[in-house]
Amino acid sequence: MRNNFLSFFFLVTLFLACMSHAVAMLPISYPPKQAVQQHPFIIKNVNVIAMTSPNKVLYHTTVIVRNGRIESLSGAVQKDAIIIDGTDKWLIPGLIDVHVHPPTDLSLRPGMPTQPPSVTFNTQDLMTPYVANGVTTIVNLNANMEAFCQRKEIQKGYVIGPRIAMAALINGGVGPGRTANTAEEGRQAVQDAKNEGYEFIKLYSQLNVETFVAIIDEANKLGLKTIGHIPNAFQGKLEQAFIPHFDMVAHAEEFSKHAKDFSEQEAQRFAQLAKQNGTWLSPTLIASVRIAEQVRSLDSLKALSTLQYVPPLLQSKWLTANSYNKNASPERVDYFDKLVQFHFQLVRSFKEIGVPIVAGTDAGVSGVVWGFSLHDELALLAKAGLTPEEVLVSTTRLSATWLGMASEVGTIEVGKVADLVLLNANPLEDVANTRKISGVFVNGQWLPQTKLHAMLRELSKRNTASKAQYDWKKLIGR
Repeated sequence: MRNNFLSFFFLVTLFLACMSHAVAMLPISYPPKQAVQQHPFIIKNVNVIAMTSPNKVLYHTTVIVRNGRIESLSGAVQKDAIIIDGTDKWLIPGLIDVHVHPPTDLSLRPGMPTQPPSVTFNTQDLMTPYVANGVTTIVNLNANMEAFCQRKEIQKGYVIGPRIAMAALINGGVGPGRTANTAEEGRQAVQDAKNEGYEFIKLYSQLNVETFVAIIDEANKLGLKTIGHIPNAFQGKLEQAFIPHFDMVAHAEEFSKHAKDFSEQEAQRFAQLAKQNGTWLSPTLIASVRIAEQVRSLDSLKALSTLQYVPPLLQSKWLTANSYNKNASPERVDYFDKLVQFHFQLVRSFKEIGVPIVAGTDAGVSGVVWGFSLHDELALLAKAGLTPEEVLVSTTRLSATWLGMASEVGTIEVGKVADLVLLNANPLEDVANTRKISGVFVNGQWLPQTKLHAMLRELSKRNTASKAQYDWKKLIGR
């Protein structure tokens, strides 16, 4: 009884500590304490890919970063500066992933016993793969109270991590989480999310038509953009889902669920619906690819080199309780293979008609590893037909614009936050060069390649050392 009381008291205290500041703070436009510095950083003789519109490349440029912001793109070398040699290197804006699911203790609880699970996640361990891959902004599309705590740890400078935008997920039906089944409930759910400090609303699959429409209308009134699924209630009447202020579809799969023959004509029809409504797309191609691999076999997951950076508990879950692989059959393998190919066609069709496409990964899905998966997504967008520059735009300027952060990040311009990635090769020639990272500025803090590699090594060691302690099936009592 006493332990239950203490657990309850801890959760309440944690909730009050995290949520008391949620409304007042500026969550996604801060340079935290760690960015303040006595000496400026100077990146000397670097090639700057500004990602402005139109995009400019500034060759052999001197970039000055002071107090977390870009002070100059043509300054002189100063005596008290910390010099970074940019010779033969390329500077791009920090990368943005608009669809992630960082784990929290609370995220394990739905459908499980009411007491907190016997495991906690170290926030730095969760954020290291992002910063090591140049991902300086993420959007948590199913945030909870502990996600606010993770964000606060970064803001306070206790953790080196990306800025985090928060979306409140609203679903229909009965179950854990935030649900709404009438227009009135939907509006109230949006109002609650706004009051709690969320910046976006995620729409989910079980919403009925009336509630879906009300949520979008209320979100627009309160200045919150909407992103998410196309609810199952629109099956056979897809056109009706595209109402004003349905701002972004979170997966290409949300369209393919409505396809009959996975044809180019269907892809073009879906693109037209989105274009007419001003709805953007984040296709999350890597999630579909990883799922298709796991439907076939778990061999690719076991061989994944980045698995070492995933918390041991989730490694166990992915490998021992994999829902994608559980009911595998030749028919399912064939279906998911077709799905992946159709998603490439969807991206081509959306590009051709001018629907904005932004990069998101659905990181947290088994096999989709935080940070690393964004580079996988960029490669797949290139495979689908985007040029290297269009791929870079999708994960920098366009994402920042949709998030309402374009005045702070997304391009390299004087006055903006120093979220920057220094590369050893030109990504405009080959988008795979975004993986060749020499160093990262995250919220104005410089992390050279040696530091990033050391952070990853330590993370891998900790995960390996504690791997035997975690068994997903034992945790959930199965």
